[in-house]
Amino acid sequence: MMKLYPTGHSGLNGYFMMYLTKWKRVAVLLLIIWIAVTYLVISPLRCDSGTEESADFQNRLKSVSQQLESLKQQHSSLISQIKKSTGFKVNLNDLETSALLHNGGGASEEYENLRRRVFSNSKELWYFINHELTKLKGEDGQSEKIQAILDQVADRKRSLLSDQQKLTEIDGYHEWRKTEASNLSDLTQRRLRALQNPPDCRDARKVICNLNKGCGFGCQLHHIVYCLIFAYATERTLILNSKGWRYNNKGWEYVFHPISDSCTTAYDDKVVQWPASYDAKVVSLPFIDSITQKPKFLPLAVPSDLAHRIVRFNGDPSSWWVGQMLKYILKPRAAMQKAINDTIAKMNFKTPIVGVHIRRTDKVGTEAAFHHIDEYMLHVKDYYATLELTHYVDKRRVYLATDDANVLEDARKKYPDYEFLGDPSIAKTAATHRRYTPLSLTGLLVDLHMLAMCDYLVCTFSSQVGRVAYEMMQTNRVDASDSFYSLDDIYYFGGQNAHDRRAVMPHSAAGSQELSFQVGDLIGVAGNHWNGFGRGTNKRTNLNGLIPWYKTADHLVLYPFPEYKHVPQYSDTRQKDL
Repeated sequence: MMKLYPTGHSGLNGYFMMYLTKWKRVAVLLLIIWIAVTYLVISPLRCDSGTEESADFQNRLKSVSQQLESLKQQHSSLISQIKKSTGFKVNLNDLETSALLHNGGGASEEYENLRRRVFSNSKELWYFINHELTKLKGEDGQSEKIQAILDQVADRKRSLLSDQQKLTEIDGYHEWRKTEASNLSDLTQRRLRALQNPPDCRDARKVICNLNKGCGFGCQLHHIVYCLIFAYATERTLILNSKGWRYNNKGWEYVFHPISDSCTTAYDDKVVQWPASYDAKVVSLPFIDSITQKPKFLPLAVPSDLAHRIVRFNGDPSSWWVGQMLKYILKPRAAMQKAINDTIAKMNFKTPIVGVHIRRTDKVGTEAAFHHIDEYMLHVKDYYATLELTHYVDKRRVYLATDDANVLEDARKKYPDYEFLGDPSIAKTAATHRRYTPLSLTGLLVDLHMLAMCDYLVCTFSSQVGRVAYEMMQTNRVDASDSFYSLDDIYYFGGQNAHDRRAVMPHSAAGSQELSFQVGDLIGVAGNHWNGFGRGTNKRTNLNGLIPWYKTADHLVLYPFPEYKHVPQYSDTRQKDL
C-alpha cells in the first residue's frame, strides 16, 4: 500500500526537509570519501629518491592520479544529480504532491547509471593500483614495503566501496526498486505464459527447438533460453522436442514442468528451417553457434519497452533478461523438487555465505585455465572483509560447488577458519563418466540453486554453470550485478551478438599497445584484463588495442520486441501504488 503523508504545506515541507537533509548527508559523505581516497591512496606511495626507478614510480603514480581525478569528477557529478533529483534549490511551496514520486517514484535513469559508474570505476582504480604495485614488488626489491602499501590501499578500497553501497539503502528508493523489480519480473513471466499457451494451439505460429545439443546442462539451458527469446521476439509458441534427452531419455517434461500447458505439438504443419519468411507457420531453429542471418534480438539485446525500467533497478539488464527466461524454464516437478529440498535441508544453509564454483575435469586445458583454490578464496576473503565493516559476521561460510570431489576436502584443510558447505557425492556425480545421469542432474540443480541463493558468487564465466548461477541470482534479488567475481571472462551469452562499450571520455594512446578513441566511439570488447585495462576494437577506426576500462561504459542494445499489449501491465496482486 502507498504510504499517505499529511496534506498541506506544513506536512509537505516537513517531509521534504527530512528527505533533503538525508541527501545533504549523502553529499557530504561523498565529498569526505573523495578527500580520504585522494590523500590516503596517493600519500603512502610517494617516493623521495631521485633514482631512475623513482621516476618510473612517479610516472605510474601520475596515471593513478588521473584515474583519481576522474573519480573525483564523477563524485561531483553524482552530487549534482542528487541535488537535481531532490530539488535542493526548489521552493518547496511551489511543489505539488505528485512531484514526490517522479517517474513513478523511482530514481532517474541518469542517477542510477552514474551511481553504478562511480562504484565500477572505484573497482577499476583498485585493479590498476594492485596490478602496478604488484609488478613493482618484483622490480625494486622492496616487496615488504609495497605489500604493506597494497594492504593499506585494499583496506581503503573496501571502505570506499562499502560506503558507496550504502547509497542504495539511504537514497530513498530502496523499497521502490524492490517493488519495480517484482512487478517487471511478474509482467515478463505473464507475457511468456500468454505466448506459450495460445487460445488455439492448432492455429498458432510456432518455433521448434530440439534439445539434442551435445553439451552439458548449462549449455543446454542456454540453448532453450535462445529458443525462447527467439519465440518471444517473433511471437511464436515454442515447442521443445526432448525425447532421448541425454540427462533423461524420457525427456525434459519428465524432470521439469513443460514450458507450455496447452500447446506441445506442431500437428502436421510444414516445418521450415530457419532462416524463413515471416509467413512460415512453423520454423525449426538451428543451434545458435551455426545460425545464419543472426537476428538482432539475440543477447545481449533487451526489449526496448522494458529496458528503461530495468536500468533503474538493475546494473546488468542483459543478464536480468536472460535470467527471466531461466525463471520461466526451470520449474522442477514435485519429485525433483523434493530431492533438491531434502539435500539442501541437510546442509544447514545460513547467511552470510559466499558461493564458489570451481570447474575442473574436462574444461581445464581446453576451454579454461586452471585456477587454484587460493585464487577463489582471495575474493571470498575480500568480500567478508568488506562486509565486516558494516555487519557482524558470526561465521565465514562458503558453499563450494565443484566437479572434483578432492577440492572440498582440500579447502576444509587449508582454510579451517571458514565453514565449507557442500556435498562430495554431488562432485562425484559431476565427474565426466557419470555426468549425464538423473542423479548427476539432481546434484547440479542443487548446486545451481544454492549458488544462486548465496550473497556473493566467485566463479569463472568461461563455465556455463557459473553464468547460469549468476543469471539465476538476477531473478531472486533486485540487482546481482555487483554480487559476483569472475576469475576469467566478463559476462557473455554463448553465440551472442557483439558486446560493445561506448567511450565516455577521450583517450590518446600512451603507447603502441593502447587504443585511442573519442567520446561516443563504439568499442567492441574482447574482455577485461582486471588490471585497469581491457582489449577492444574501435569500430570507427577499426584499430585494436588496450583500453582504460574506466573511460568506457557498457552500450545497452535495445530491440523493439513485441509489447504483448493484450497482457495487462499489472496482475491482480500488483503493487503499482508504491
